[in-house]
Amino acid sequence: MTALSKLLGQLDPASAQPLYMQLQRTLREAIDRGVFALDDALPSERQLAAELGISRITVRKAIDALTAEGLLVSRQGSGNFVAVQARIDKNFATLTSFSEDMRSRGHTPRSEWLKRSAGVVMPDEAMKLGVSPGTQVFRFHRLRFADDNPMAIESATVVATALRSLDAVQDSLYVALEQAGHRPVRALQRLSAVLLDDEQASLLRTEPDAAGLLVERIGFGRDGRAIELSHSVYRGDTYDFVAELSAGPG
Repeated sequence: MTALSKLLGQLDPASAQPLYMQLQRTLREAIDRGVFALDDALPSERQLAAELGISRITVRKAIDALTAEGLLVSRQGSGNFVAVQARIDKNFATLTSFSEDMRSRGHTPRSEWLKRSAGVVMPDEAMKLGVSPGTQVFRFHRLRFADDNPMAIESATVVATALRSLDAVQDSLYVALEQAGHRPVRALQRLSAVLLDDEQASLLRTEPDAAGLLVERIGFGRDGRAIELSHSVYRGDTYDFVAELSAGPG
């Protein structure tokens, strides 16, 4: 066993998982453990291939995948370097939008629209929002970015009377709701662990079955009525959810 294979662990040619995906996972874990720190150079592709007993094509596929994730950056003539984005702490105790969270941490938020539509509330949405069947709603599906890194897939259903129009939402849903006088002031949130499916993994630039975090939010206005029902799927390796707890009386 070489020094590098001892450091990274052995790859298993008999595994059903392709070697490049094993190496991709192994390098990601090494970065998480601090084996390779921010701005450290990785061993060369030739060295990785030789010491791990795999082809350079396999190494290149793993490096390309990690570069697409934003974990590595390639510098012409110098090699591949760790470019780990800081993990984002999301405080569950405060009701803020994705855009506000990113700006407060020095990142530039942006969105790519996947779909927007108007329609009638679905039965499960009606139950959670506490509205009558036939209530008009707007639906917004977006891929959310911090700088150029995909962070979350967000699907929001909003009671139509809370917005001026379907096109009122541009960069921030909460800005549009605030402009219409209906920004939520209270919310219930539920956090669940999920495995990303193929489509989600592709959008978030990670592997299928990678760990993800599903956050369901129901936002309420000042009059106590529900305004927004959202489902956001976050990359599990980029988000930490934080809540401050205190002991009860006695």
